[in-house]
Amino acid sequence: MNPAQLERLSEHLAKLRLFKSQERLEALLQHAAAQEMPYADFLEQVLAEEVAAKASKNVSMRTVMARLPFVKPLETFDFGYQPSIDKKQVQSLASCHFIEHGENVLVLGPPGVGKTHLAVALGLKAIASGYRVLFTTAANLISILTKAHAEGRLEEKLKVFTTPRLLIIDEIGYLPIDRLGANLFFQLISRRYERGPMILTSNQSFAAWGDVFGDRVIATAILDRLLHHAVTLNIRGNSYRLKEKLKAGLVRPEETQS
Repeated sequence: MNPAQLERLSEHLAKLRLFKSQERLEALLQHAAAQEMPYADFLEQVLAEEVAAKASKNVSMRTVMARLPFVKPLETFDFGYQPSIDKKQVQSLASCHFIEHGENVLVLGPPGVGKTHLAVALGLKAIASGYRVLFTTAANLISILTKAHAEGRLEEKLKVFTTPRLLIIDEIGYLPIDRLGANLFFQLISRRYERGPMILTSNQSFAAWGDVFGDRVIATAILDRLLHHAVTLNIRGNSYRLKEKLKAGLVRPEETQS
């Protein structure tokens, strides 16, 4: 192939935004010639690489937009250390059918048992499946909504949290929520009710949510909507942060439950 033709091909690929193919054009052509590859096989290889590259780029973009606190896939979760978790149930959730069915996932358990890891891991599975995901802590969410309410921009900010297909709200119950915050949280839950599935984590049992939100009526209304279509994971185990201390015998298991 002469240089002029190679340049024209490169320009065509650039105009079609087939950047991966443009980048690897010479290598692909040399490989095809060496293997005496049929035209259809060569075209299939070029398009397959391009599709894979675009899919990878889209996943990377959605991962950044999700604002995850870290990237830890489900494959790195230590189910052996948390035997109270049904691994098959979590793997079923990883198929993301719960998103299509509009089901919420609520992960409960004491600090350090892997609630956020599970929420992030399921969020990554959703991103890989093509869904738009957004992560926030409960404290950050309420802070944003409270400020927006004071500035008359509540509707605008509610849309930010209702637009993503999957919303992850982490750490419900770690900080007290005032009455205004509870009402704003209820408004968001009502907006997403039966329309946008959520993953929520909390260190408090549902019975304690009245205290968390400072109002049992609002807490009941929130739970009524969240639990209507939901899967609940209760983690009863030791903190991962104490795992090495437990192994070394520096801490007794019963001490971690206090």
